Amino acid sequence: MSKQAAEHHQKAAEHHEHAARHHKEAARHHETGKHETAAHHAHLAHGHLQHATHHAGEAAKAHIEDYGKVRAARA
Repeated sequence: MSKQAAEHHQKAAEHHEHAARHHKEAARHHETGKHETAAHHAHLAHGHLQHATHHAGEAAKAHIEDYGKVRAARA
């Protein structure tokens, strides 16, 4: 795996972890009736999910580029 792909996988994982923490916070605030704060954390979680998805896509592109280089070297 290329260094670039590994970095994107790591960043995607970090964003998923951040999203999970914000979802837990949103749930906690929702349970206590703090709906505005819950919505804020839910929105932050969604943003982290979008970043995670972006990095996962970039990792996939890096894998494809690496695979193309391997195939070209074998030819």
